Amino acid sequence: MLDRILLSRFRNHRETAVEGTAQFNLLVGENGAGKTNVLEAISLLAPGRGLRRAALADMPGQAFDGGFAVSAALAVPGGDPVRLGTGVLPGKPGRRLVQINSAEAPAVRLAEWLSIGWLTPAMDRLFMDSAGGRRRFLDRLVLAVRPDHAGHATRLENALRERNRLLSEERMPDPRWLDAIEMQIAEAGAMVASARADMIVRLDATLAALPDSPFARPSLAYQPGGPLEAGALAEALRESRPRDRAAQRTLTGPHRDELAVTMAGKGQPAAECSTGEQKAMLIAITLAHSQVLENGGEDRPRLLLLDEVAAHLDPVRREALFDRLRAGSAQIWLTGTETAPFEAILGEAAVWEVSGGTVRRISPPPTPSSKEEGAP
Repeated sequence: MLDRILLSRFRNHRETAVEGTAQFNLLVGENGAGKTNVLEAISLLAPGRGLRRAALADMPGQAFDGGFAVSAALAVPGGDPVRLGTGVLPGKPGRRLVQINSAEAPAVRLAEWLSIGWLTPAMDRLFMDSAGGRRRFLDRLVLAVRPDHAGHATRLENALRERNRLLSEERMPDPRWLDAIEMQIAEAGAMVASARADMIVRLDATLAALPDSPFARPSLAYQPGGPLEAGALAEALRESRPRDRAAQRTLTGPHRDELAVTMAGKGQPAAECSTGEQKAMLIAITLAHSQVLENGGEDRPRLLLLDEVAAHLDPVRREALFDRLRAGSAQIWLTGTETAPFEAILGEAAVWEVSGGTVRRISPPPTPSSKEEGAP
């Protein structure tokens, strides 16, 4: 469980501390108060660019000195809490620093300690947006199971960038150099593709076992962007050099993968479903992913950040959502403009009011004894 979360000069939070957390943690306040900023800060305790995919230079508050810091204490079974931290120094807005127990570490190491997933209003258009957005979504799901996935994805991205650079040069590069770069793409790409395919199979099997209600049930399929085996991918890259050189980009490989989603029962592509059905399918995938982690015996602490997820659900779906979340072991963070939609969990949640970049506790987490007795 994550606790003692500190935000310093982050977005509109000058100095914010969130302590005394529970399984359910609720941040309430008006729009623009800074609720999502707290979730974004927490999301930075995982590899990547956080739930907004913002540039580091955009994260420090405008009234501050250009740096920011986020840290938290992570309870781990059978040991002392681990202190995780990240941020940037003033004057170096493009360089992200990460510390684990005060020792500097690469950002990918964060995935070894903590698994973080999220659902935000901006993701409601996931099925309508580009395939790249769906790949990023899928990669976050994979990373929750395989901490090394971030490293494979980074190696793939770097090798692709180098190949594209070489192919865009006026003179044809040395074929031997291209062979070496393409083998890097093939080896890292095969690992990335295999992990994505495995996650989709596991998710789809979990979804298939669920009822069609109260959340619309999606069916998932993996559409690879190239051969899955490293040798075959390397050969495909070699053969496609003339075409890729004309396009000045690599047209074959896992960077062209697609996550295909259809609504079960109707056989309708998710992009053609109503906005309500798309939202319900996105929630269903998120809950199925949580179930995959539970069934797989994931022993890293897990967090699920749900931004404004209850606002557009009817009471039946809200209650079903809370029941599913309660049954898991993940720590849940929710935001809303008022407490009414969360009435079913208020007796077991830690609640904070967020206003103008400040956080004030309005409800303590229940004690173990009061929770067992059902006390508010």
